[in-house]
Amino acid sequence: MTAAAKVVLIVEDEPPILTLLADYLAAEGYQVLEAESSTRAFEILATKPHLDLLVTDFRLPDGVTGVMIAEPALKLRPDLKVIFISGYPIEIYESGSPIAHSAPVLSKPFSLETLRNQIQKLLA
Repeated sequence: MTAAAKVVLIVEDEPPILTLLADYLAAEGYQVLEAESSTRAFEILATKPHLDLLVTDFRLPDGVTGVMIAEPALKLRPDLKVIFISGYPIEIYESGSPIAHSAPVLSKPFSLETLRNQIQKLLA
């Protein structure tokens, strides 16, 4: 399966980072969906039937965390792959969620190449 067939949802509340990641992954051939808030992420999850990968920031506005988005997303889509991105990776592990220990965590700042390699590994 080519990258073109893979759908990635990026949840990131900082617009410059969201745009950078979305543009990069689109250029790599992925179909990218962008959510700048947990509300938008849940709207997409509720309406979008197919997703291969969720890339989510951990700290989001309104006290929502990436784990709070990933857990229900995985209930709906057990095959969904998840990557967390965070400036505070320890918080993800401390969340106590099983997904926090199985999903890769990229610590900000990370290189786009690191992200690409991680995605390719997960979706291989």
